[in-house]
Amino acid sequence: MLDKKQIILIKGTREGLSLFIDESASFHDVIKELKDKIMASKPKENEPIVSVKVKLGNRLLNEEQEIALRNIISVDNRFEITAIESDLISREDALKWREESEIKAINRIVRSGQILEVEGDLLLVGDVNPGGKVVSTGNIYIMGNLYGIAHAGVMGDREAFITASYMKPTQLRIADYISRAPDYESDGVYMECGIIDEEQDKIIIDSLKVLSRKRKEISGFERRINNG
Repeated sequence: MLDKKQIILIKGTREGLSLFIDESASFHDVIKELKDKIMASKPKENEPIVSVKVKLGNRLLNEEQEIALRNIISVDNRFEITAIESDLISREDALKWREESEIKAINRIVRSGQILEVEGDLLLVGDVNPGGKVVSTGNIYIMGNLYGIAHAGVMGDREAFITASYMKPTQLRIADYISRAPDYESDGVYMECGIIDEEQDKIIIDSLKVLSRKRKEISGFERRINNG
């Protein structure tokens, strides 16, 4: 725990320095003490520039405050900030996280030539016809027939999965993995899921039961559905 009189605490690490800022101190006092400590520990000209990680605790910096901080912990003073870490998140980041994590429930048919794209998980009540495509940054749940293309985890989430009431897709994609129609039974499959099997290094079709074991977050989805 920081000394109440000590606003800035600097600790050496293998990577450089970790700089801890007392979250209860005013920013004016932070800057004042930071200037003194940086100048007192400034490396000599023939020494390498020191990497610094700034730990803010329960504090957020606005743009002006961050600029002020970087002007002091700067290359001119033989220091370089590699990260500024806070235990809090900004309103913008919180809204983005909410957007990416919530389930989008949509009731429609995705016809040939149409593309349905969403942030977060997609719950589609309807069919994806041949030539149609659904894309999600998260998981895809289709309460209907999947005949077209489904791409889950489009931003690179290999933990994402695809489920459908009836699955006979033209193509399944999860993150950067692609599985085409010949991988499936010619008559299609009912109530199954597409998931990346790391051992086989490909997308496989398996029972929905595997999700409760391989994808723990599915239980949270089930709770949300049951609770309405």
